[in-house]
Order: sequence, then structure tokens, then C-alpha cells
Amino acid sequence: MDTIFDAITLGDIPLKNRAVMAPLTRGRAGESRIPNDLMAQYYGQRAGDAGLIIAEATAISEQGYGWPGAPAIYNDDHEDGWKKVTKAVHDKNGKIFLQLWHMGRVKDESTYRNNEQAVAPSAIAASQNIRRASGKAYPVPRALDADELPSLVNDYVDAAKRALRAGFDGVEVHSANGYLLDQFLRDGSNQRQDEYGGSIENRIRFPLMVIKAVAKAIGPGKVGVRISPTNPFNDMKDSDPAALFSAFAKELNALGLAYLHILEPIREEHAFANGPVFVTPIIRKVYDGNLIVNGGYGLDSANTVIADKTANAVAFGVPYLANPDLMARFQAGADLNEPDQATFYAGGAEGYTDYPALDQNEEAA
Repeated sequence: MDTIFDAITLGDIPLKNRAVMAPLTRGRAGESRIPNDLMAQYYGQRAGDAGLIIAEATAISEQGYGWPGAPAIYNDDHEDGWKKVTKAVHDKNGKIFLQLWHMGRVKDESTYRNNEQAVAPSAIAASQNIRRASGKAYPVPRALDADELPSLVNDYVDAAKRALRAGFDGVEVHSANGYLLDQFLRDGSNQRQDEYGGSIENRIRFPLMVIKAVAKAIGPGKVGVRISPTNPFNDMKDSDPAALFSAFAKELNALGLAYLHILEPIREEHAFANGPVFVTPIIRKVYDGNLIVNGGYGLDSANTVIADKTANAVAFGVPYLANPDLMARFQAGADLNEPDQATFYAGGAEGYTDYPALDQNEEAA
């Protein structure tokens, strides 16, 4: 019976165990958007423990950038910065993917450089109850013209190629959490009247264009996709998320990707009111490739979903944020470090690279 501690191969990538460090926005790249030595230290600390690290969401273009302090991957300086990170990970015999990100309508005004307008599938703003980093409500975005979409596909492809040149083992296409590709998927944010809106078949068309192009460019075994079927984050709404994501997963299943990564709600109140809270069992029926699940898992629950084959691997977010040696702690039955929420999204080394490893705790005892 497989457990979280057993090896697995995801696409082209052999992993020492089935624990995945989930992508976590930490805001340490600064105004330059260039990965730095501190970020290399952070990822390197966790590389000897996790089977796979999925690096934080990273902007594929100036248009797609929208989170203060987040990194990017659309010029040579960004690419060179990431080389420090991948070297730190590979020096510990780790594996690392880069998450490719376009924020769409929730691009924060404080990151604008050219007075550009945020873009989206439709001219529908995120709810006024949502606040961006600047403290202001999101404005109505500009609806993308159909003839702009091929250029966006190229942005994803270029970013994927840069990621591999920077030393990443693969990429994860971010199709979750209310960002651009997720905005195309949902009928709450996509009310287009052309071939990219309306029916489920039409709404999955553009995300599939992106994923297929990236897979063709770098190989499907180096590509993962992340989705969040019942997550209302960033004002996401959909009339039938189970039907939508089972259809999307069925199409992805045919591509031979490294994995499909499903972000599940930690509690029922974190999910859509309509439809099932958890759609992973529904997706499993149509997706026979590798599934990674993420959302409040611990050691026992991770082993359960792996043993019953609901998932092939489990991603941990906050636990890896605060515990660079999470798997070692699981194996030892040791307590976990408490995360410092005040340092999650900005700051320096505090709450970032100063969480003690288990052997450091023992030395201090």
C-alpha cells in the first residue's frame, strides 16, 4: 500500500516521495520582480525534504503581473534570478516546477507601470467586497478581443521556455484561484458571446489552448495544471462547477500531462454554496493520470487519499511554509512549527528562512 513516503514518477519527473510543496506567494522579490538570494535560501531549505516543490505564482508578462513583491519570468534578468533558486534546489537533489501566472482582472493598481488596464474574458469586475493590496476596489477590466488571445498563448509558452532555461524541471499552468484562466472557465466571470464563452466547451477552449501550446513547447511530461473547482476566492462563481471541471479534466486527461493539481476547500464554508463541496472523486472518474490534492491535509489524511487512490500525491502549503523539514517531522511524529501569519506575504528573512528544522529544535531543548 502506497504512502506519502513512497517514491513516484510524475510525467518525466521521478520524485523521492509523494509530498509536494504547494505554490505559496511570499512577496520577497521586491520591486525588481527578480528572484534573489533570500528566495534561493528559502527554496533550498525545503528541497531536501519535499518530493516536488512548486515555486510560487510567477508573472508571465507585464500585463499579467499584479501582486506587489511577486516574481516574474518574462525577461532575462528574471530568468537569471531564478537560476539561483533552481541551483539551490538541485544542489539538495530536489525537483522544482514554476507556476505560470496571469492575474487577469485582479491585477493590483499599485503594480501598474504603463497605466495599463487590467484585462479579463469579460468586462466584469471582481466584487467590491474584494480588496487588492492598494486598499481600493477592483475596477471594471477591459474585455480581451479574440485576436489578442494567440499573443497571450505565446506569453505562456515563452515563460515556460524561460523556466526550463532557468533550470526548472517543469511548469505548472495556474488555472485556479480566480486568475485569468480560471476567469475564462467560470460563467460568473466569462459572459462572452463568441467561441470562448457560453457553453462549457467554449469556456474551456482558451485555457486548453494555453496548456496544449505549453505542452507542445516543452513536453507534456514537464507540465502540470492547477485548478480550484469549488473555491470562490477572488469572487469566482459558476453555475455548475462539477460539470465544468469534469469536462475540463477529461480534456486534460488526453494530453499526457505530468499531473493535475486540485485545490480543495479546507472547510465546507470555503466552497461554493451550489453543487458538491469536493469534486475530486468526480474528476478521478474521468482523469486517470496523476492527481495531486491540496487543502488542509495532514499525515493521516494524506496517506488515506493515496492508499485509496483518490490521489497520487499530496501538496502541503502552510505546513511547508513553517516547516522546511515537514516529512522528517512526519516520520518522527514530531510537533510542527507554528506559522507566523504576519510575515506570509511580505518582509525579509523573518518568518521566511528562520523557521527551525527538527534537529535545531532538539539542539535547543
